[in-house]
Amino acid sequence: MTSSNSSNSLSSTFYLTGIPGYEEFHHWISVPFCLLYCVGIMGNCTILHIVRTDPRLHQPMYYFLAMLSLTDMGMSMPTMISLFRVLWSISREIQFDVCVIQMFLIHTFSFTESSVLLAMALDRYVAICHPLRYATILTPRLIVKIGTAALLRSAFPVIPLLVRLTYFPFCRSHILSHSYCLHQDIIRLACADISFNIIYGLVFITVLWGMDSLGIFVSYVFILHSVLRIASREGRLKALNTCTSHICAVLILYIPMIGLSIVHRFAKQSSPLIHIFMAHIYLLIPPVLNPIIYSVKTKQIRQGILHLIHSYQINSICMETL
Repeated sequence: MTSSNSSNSLSSTFYLTGIPGYEEFHHWISVPFCLLYCVGIMGNCTILHIVRTDPRLHQPMYYFLAMLSLTDMGMSMPTMISLFRVLWSISREIQFDVCVIQMFLIHTFSFTESSVLLAMALDRYVAICHPLRYATILTPRLIVKIGTAALLRSAFPVIPLLVRLTYFPFCRSHILSHSYCLHQDIIRLACADISFNIIYGLVFITVLWGMDSLGIFVSYVFILHSVLRIASREGRLKALNTCTSHICAVLILYIPMIGLSIVHRFAKQSSPLIHIFMAHIYLLIPPVLNPIIYSVKTKQIRQGILHLIHSYQINSICMETL
């Protein structure tokens, strides 16, 4: 492709779709979306605040939980502006360069979340199988390295897909089937050979998800082997209970992600509503449910939230008395 094709693509304008056939209800449909986004942002910000301010939570498990909250917000927030611009009838237009940035953030943070869940599985493995060496193995320096590696291994493989996309001419429809930009969606509109993007994307997703899911599976094999050696039933349940939240977080991410990939690749003729529903579930559910699950299942987080509420109430009473 020539450089002129690249510049033409970068200056192109695309049009986002809301909920086709329900345009007159877009304002009402935006209400649950807005509530879910607010719940997700508030929940994850609360987790981050508690982990930062409570010295008792300055431990590897909660550092990884803070990383999960950051990736949750990073995965959902890039879509907020374009989604509400469509649902509130402000504008359906999005420039291609903005679209590329949005795709980069969505895909990078999605894969980063998978990597963080792998790191959390390894954290549970060390805590249960090597409890006496837990603090010496998972040092703050190692945790920073793991977080940095998770972000880099997710970001750099996305770049070739998006760079190649900027060289494609788009001579067909410029209407996207979602309220935000996804690589699987925009690649269908290119008037060029897209074999590299399809094959590379499929291999990249398979390898990265395969490595992460295999690592999580192997970690739990060792965890179960170690738990079954615990003599008391109460001890076994207590050890397994520390893994419940993580297992839920894994399922919450992987099930919608796999479902969206299957729908895009093998169910192209299905109803557009299914594609749109799966795309929003994929980005909305993990940020909303993860803080709730960890707040309910983790005693220290629950105590931190209660302490935060109690402090707020005391401050309110003090302000009223002044």
